Amino acid sequence: MFAYTKLMARIGAGSPPPDAPLEQQADLIRVYKAERRMILLKGDTPISTYRISLGQAADEGPKQREGDEKTPEGRYEIDWRNPKSMAHLSLHISYPGSDDRRNADAGGFPPGGNIMIHGLPNGWGLFGNAHQLWDWTDGCIAVTNSEMRDIWARVPNHTPIDIMP
Repeated sequence: MFAYTKLMARIGAGSPPPDAPLEQQADLIRVYKAERRMILLKGDTPISTYRISLGQAADEGPKQREGDEKTPEGRYEIDWRNPKSMAHLSLHISYPGSDDRRNADAGGFPPGGNIMIHGLPNGWGLFGNAHQLWDWTDGCIAVTNSEMRDIWARVPNHTPIDIMP
């Protein structure tokens, strides 16, 4: 199965969906780590809600350094997207910010990076909602593949994301 996963990671997950109509696009993402919930908002109105999986050490506070398996906390933005990622589509979160870099430098370690919102690893889509039974990422925010297609279509680049404890 490992070889299959590596192969699927190389070839990506196919074509991303088209953008949703402007009135269906989010202008803010809000993540509630403790509740394992992510909400897309347009103004103050929720337009979609998703159950999520986080980093394996997500309950131990915000991300502080590379390899700590924590999901960051704070205000970031979606700054680029990867249609050919090792998971079904991915949106990059702008971690580390300047405060994150400063805190990591003060501790003498690298802050880490490549924090994404993504679907399941390529080739593992059949697990669907079962992935929500535990936190399994290295600090990312994971959803099902069908949810990731919806998020991809509704979240333009530069959309702010608030990740709360």
